[in-house]
Amino acid sequence: MDYDLILRGGMIVDGTGTPGRRGDVAIREGRIAALDHVEGKAARSVDVAGRVVAPGFVDIHTHYDAQIFWDPMLTISPWHGVTTVVMGNCGFGVAPTRPEHRSLIVRTLEKVEGMSVEALEAGLGTEWPFETFPQYLDAVERRGSAINVGALVGHTPIRMYVMGEAATERAATAEEVERMRAIVREALAAGAVGFATSKAPTHVGYEGRPVPSRVAELSEIEALAATLGESGEGVMQATFGPGFFVEEFADIARRIHRPVTWTALLAGLMGAGSHRPVLERTAELQRSGVEVVPQVSCRPLNFEFQFEAPFLFESMSLFRPISAADHAGKMRIYADPDFRRAFRDKAGTGGKSRFAKLWEVTWISQYAADPDLEERTVADVARERGADPVDVALDLALATDLQARFRMAVVNTDESEVEELLQHPTTILGLSDAGAHASQLCDACFSTDLLARWVRGKRALSMEQAVRMLTSRPAEVFGIRDRGRLAVGVPADVVVFDPDTVAAGRLRRVHDLPAGADRLVADALGIDLVIVNGTVIREHGRDAELDGRLPGRLLRHGHAS
Repeated sequence: MDYDLILRGGMIVDGTGTPGRRGDVAIREGRIAALDHVEGKAARSVDVAGRVVAPGFVDIHTHYDAQIFWDPMLTISPWHGVTTVVMGNCGFGVAPTRPEHRSLIVRTLEKVEGMSVEALEAGLGTEWPFETFPQYLDAVERRGSAINVGALVGHTPIRMYVMGEAATERAATAEEVERMRAIVREALAAGAVGFATSKAPTHVGYEGRPVPSRVAELSEIEALAATLGESGEGVMQATFGPGFFVEEFADIARRIHRPVTWTALLAGLMGAGSHRPVLERTAELQRSGVEVVPQVSCRPLNFEFQFEAPFLFESMSLFRPISAADHAGKMRIYADPDFRRAFRDKAGTGGKSRFAKLWEVTWISQYAADPDLEERTVADVARERGADPVDVALDLALATDLQARFRMAVVNTDESEVEELLQHPTTILGLSDAGAHASQLCDACFSTDLLARWVRGKRALSMEQAVRMLTSRPAEVFGIRDRGRLAVGVPADVVVFDPDTVAAGRLRRVHDLPAGADRLVADALGIDLVIVNGTVIREHGRDAELDGRLPGRLLRHGHAS
C-alpha cells in the first residue's frame, strides 16, 4: 500500500488562513504524505465529501496536570477535535512537589481549580511517580496519552517546593528566588514549553490563603521570567491581578524577548467597552515588536457552584472565614445574621460589588427539594418571595445541606463585544480551563461551539479564520512548531467535521472521576474523525479501539522528540 489512510474529497482548510480547497489528504507513518490530488492505494480510504478536513485543534489553556495520570484519553478535549493541549496554566500544577507537600498541593487545587480532594487522591495515589518537574515529564511520557501534551512549569508548586507553607505568607528571600530560578531553568531544559504565574484575587487556596504566586513580589516574577530569555525559548502565561496587567507584561516581554500571553480579556470584565483600550494598547505593543497576547473566549463564562465551595465569592474578604471553615462551620456562618447583613450590603439589592447585578443572570440549576425552582433565576424567586437575592440563595443552600447548585453568568455575555474580541488580530483563543472547575463549568467544548455559534450561526468568522484561531495561531504563540497546520511532512493531527452540524451539546453531569466525583461534560456533534499522529482515536462520536496504543506525544520544547 502507498498510504495508511486517505481522506478523499473533503474541503481542506489547512490552518494557515488561506482559502479552503477541495482535495485529498494522505497519511503514511504518522505524517501527512500528500495533499490535494492523491493517487495510489491506502490500507483505508474514507470518503469525506461535504466535510471540512482541518488540522487537529490546539487548546493552550488546560489544567490536565493531574487528570492525565488516570485518564490518558484526556476527556473531553478530543471529543471536540482537540489533538494538542498545554497544561500548567495560571501557575498551577502538581510538580515540583515534595512528598510532605502533596496534601497542600492537592488542597490548593481543590480550592482554586474546583477539583475534588477525593478524586485527586484516588487518581494520583499515595506514591506519586515524580517529585521534580523533569521527573513529572518523564512520568507523563512513560504513561502516554491519546493526544499531544505540552506543559508549563507553574509558579505555585515551585514556590511551595522552595518555601513550604511560608510560600502563602511572605516574600521570598534573594536566596529563595535563586533556587526558584534554578527550578525553572531545569524545567525548561527538560522540555517545559514555558513558565506560568497568577496574581488573580479569585485564586484562593487552602484555608482561605492566597495561592503562593499571589504572594510573590513583581521582582520575583521578573526574575523567574528572565530564565526564558536566557534559554531563548518558551512562553510566559500569566493571569492578571492588582499591579500585574498589560504594562507589567510589556516590561517583562521587552526584557526577556519572549511572548507573554495573559488570561483573560473578556467582555464586560471591567465594565462595558473596557476591552477596547486594552486592545488598542496591545496593538501598539505588538506593532513595536513587544509580544503581549491576550487570551479571549468565545463562550460566556458560566460558573456552576454550590455554597459548599463558593469559588466565585472567595475574592471577597468577607468570605475568608468561609474558605477556612469546614462544612459545619460554613453552615453556621451562612445562618449568622451578621454575615448575611454584610453579604447583602455588598452583593444584595443595591450592593456595590459586581455580584449585586448578577443575580438576574444566576440560575438555580439543581434544587432537589423543589425541582420547580430549577432554571429560574435567583432574582426572580427573590421578587416572588419579597426577599433579597442573597437571602434566597443562602436559604436554598442551607435547606439542602449546601448541595443546591447555582449557575452564574459572570462575564463575556455581551455577544457584540465578544465578537470584537474574537475578530481582533492581537488576541488568541484560550481559557477552556479543560480539566479544572469540573463540577462548575465545562468550556472544553469551546472549539465546536466556536464553529457552530460564530461561524455557522452568526457568520462573524469565516471557516478559514476560525480554523486558524483553533490551530496555527495558538501553536505559533506557544512555540509548538510542528502542529496546527496541514502540510506535507508534518505530523498527521487531523479533525474531520460536518460544517452544517458541528456543535457542542448540552451540558450534562456525570460521576466518572476517581472516587465517583462528578463533573460537567458536553458531547460533540458533527465530528466525524479525530486523528493524532496518523492514528484514528475518535470516530463518529466514539473512542476508537486503540489496544493500548496511545498515539499522543509529549511536546518537549514545543515538539515531539
